Amino acid sequence: MPATSPSYPSRRRRTYRVLAAAAGLATVGALAAALPANAHDDGRHGHPRPARYQDVQLLSFNDLHGNLEPPSGSSGRVTELQADGTTKTIDAGGVEYLATHLRQARTGHPYSITAAGGDMVGASPLISGLFHDEPTIEALNKLDLDVTSVGNHEFDEGAKELARLQNGGCHPTAGCYTDKKFKGADFPYLAANVIDEKTGKPILKPYTVWKKNGVKIGFIGVTLEGTPGIVSADGVKGLKFQDEVETINKYAKVLDKQGVKSIVALIHEGGLPASGAYNYNCDSPGAGGGISGPIVDIAKNITPKVDALVTGHTHAAYVCTIPDPSGKPRMVTSAASFGRLYTDTTLTYDRFTGDIARTSVKSANRVVTRDVAKAADMTALISKWNTLAAPVGNRAIGYISADVNSTGTESPMGDLIADAQLAYARELDPKTAVALMNPGGVRAGLTYAAKGSEGDGVVTYAEGFTVQPFANTVNLQDFTGAQLIQVLKEQVSGSNAAAPKILQPSANLTYTLDLTKSGADRVVTDSIRLNGAAIDPAATYRVATNSFLAGGGDGFTTLGLGTNDVVGVDDLEALVRYLTANSSAAAPLAPPAVNRITIVQ
Repeated sequence: MPATSPSYPSRRRRTYRVLAAAAGLATVGALAAALPANAHDDGRHGHPRPARYQDVQLLSFNDLHGNLEPPSGSSGRVTELQADGTTKTIDAGGVEYLATHLRQARTGHPYSITAAGGDMVGASPLISGLFHDEPTIEALNKLDLDVTSVGNHEFDEGAKELARLQNGGCHPTAGCYTDKKFKGADFPYLAANVIDEKTGKPILKPYTVWKKNGVKIGFIGVTLEGTPGIVSADGVKGLKFQDEVETINKYAKVLDKQGVKSIVALIHEGGLPASGAYNYNCDSPGAGGGISGPIVDIAKNITPKVDALVTGHTHAAYVCTIPDPSGKPRMVTSAASFGRLYTDTTLTYDRFTGDIARTSVKSANRVVTRDVAKAADMTALISKWNTLAAPVGNRAIGYISADVNSTGTESPMGDLIADAQLAYARELDPKTAVALMNPGGVRAGLTYAAKGSEGDGVVTYAEGFTVQPFANTVNLQDFTGAQLIQVLKEQVSGSNAAAPKILQPSANLTYTLDLTKSGADRVVTDSIRLNGAAIDPAATYRVATNSFLAGGGDGFTTLGLGTNDVVGVDDLEALVRYLTANSSAAAPLAPPAVNRITIVQ
């Protein structure tokens, strides 16, 4: 459903809203410059006219992924750098707290915008994912979100489902979940670089403009050009994803011709800071400063007409200045993920020029701490949807003896999923040799401490859903040994050379990953062992993956070449069956030992 109108019709919104651009780190990324801010009397009516310079507050966040309740474990914490160089962790996140923090931040700021950098939905916990993310859209409406770019996860269920989230209406197969029709988003999703192949136009609005008392700020929204490589093929069928820089520069010219000189780009692509602390000084000189990753080149090439970049996708926190093509510093921010942080940016608008005074831009990441009062309207929303989800979500599916973490090059949770898929695959075909799980599909770990009344060590269906929310299937395919070796090398070569994607292997596959080398050589071929034996390049091996990998996703093109396909159950169901069969209250499952990949660095 293409929509290219430049202005967003006001649906159930107050007349004037600002559309926010985000930031990332808790350090102040600012170039201080004192600007005159006195109002002037026009001498005719006895009323002061607006001051030349107007501060506009931009509050932003990214990669919420439907995390309405406080995320558990490491997913619900941020790292804070202390003055003495040590770090501490802080529990953070949850929309009840996010709403309170944003509402407090807006106090005293009549010109305030709230914007987001994509992935508001998708890969969501059960409370949202079970209902096709309607609960998250309702929560974002209550948060007074003004605008967001699309992210890759907005395409998990395809363009038609994204259009429904924007425009409303009951789900085509699940129907209506309550007695009220789903109204859709009060805010515009922007998708400037996502093109309908039939019409040649963006599937949603490419940009929108916020106006108040003569202040005009334009917002352009894009997702990463590489979205088709990280989303299932069905989700992006019939769509083209264009270059981020070219698209933003194109619409910046359109806005400029309309007299909109102040522009913020919302980009669902990001970078990696040198530190994991949210308040790391990204602009500190010397070794370790700044960020790396795709956003750096993107930022350096986006037209100077754009005044700030709100980014996302990498789930990292940063507030950095990166020079634009004219050499002028420009703010680039990201607020981690899951609603743990928000970015507070001050944009000083010059009413004479209609542009942002770039030297006065200030930005910092703020922690969504849990020591503030919960927002009552969000508590009620969570309670409503939890009541509907409870019959499904509260069911016990297994027992664990300790946390099963999802962090690290090889993680206990990734290993557990691979083991579960191999066990299920061998029920379909006893000849199945190995299982491989993509790291991006492991969305969380399992926490030993009870989230509700289930008791410590009990794994509920809702917790399992949070780990594997994509509804991929378990697929079996035949590969030659040479192809299997090539798959392992594709983890660190080709499109994955710069940012390796290390597959999580079932327990019977071991090898060495030598990070002192480069490219495909980082996988030490002679070290690869399956059931203790070397892989025969000419032999045929039955391999279990999920449907995303079986389609060649995440740059694993060889996995898209398998033969003799068999499609099994939902991947979450495979995990449920494994936990049920291999754990009990008396004999809980221990986290797998992380010893399948030997890492040299």
